[in-house]
Amino acid sequence: MSQDIIKEILEKYRVIAVVGLSKEPEKDSHRVGAYLKQHGYRIIPVNPFADEILGEKSYPSLLDIPLEIQKNIEIVDIFRPAKDVPPIMKQVIKLKQKNGKPFVVWMQLGIVNKQTAEAGKRAGLIVVMDKCLMIEHDRLR
Repeated sequence: MSQDIIKEILEKYRVIAVVGLSKEPEKDSHRVGAYLKQHGYRIIPVNPFADEILGEKSYPSLLDIPLEIQKNIEIVDIFRPAKDVPPIMKQVIKLKQKNGKPFVVWMQLGIVNKQTAEAGKRAGLIVVMDKCLMIEHDRLR
């Protein structure tokens, strides 16, 4: 994935559903979510074990997010083990088919699932693997 594409993603898209966003401040997902929110991105937490994270209502899954909010999601940022990514990608593809969005699936550092990434690309999604949104944003500032 070229730096130009990453730069374009970070400049163009501002609404991010964070799957696996933790309510625990010491966790990477929490730090990244807080960083993105501080830098003007709208964060939509997806965590079945939390009602609210970072002052935002949390949802059990992408498909549980109300339609009027679903329609605004541009990036799905995944903080789950690679083995958990296929069902998340299925939900993302469903949203893409229904709403024309999201545009990007972003798997955080250490998360690689090539087969699932190919399914996302076939569905018209930009797929980023094994990169941290916060690190990439910070690098481009």
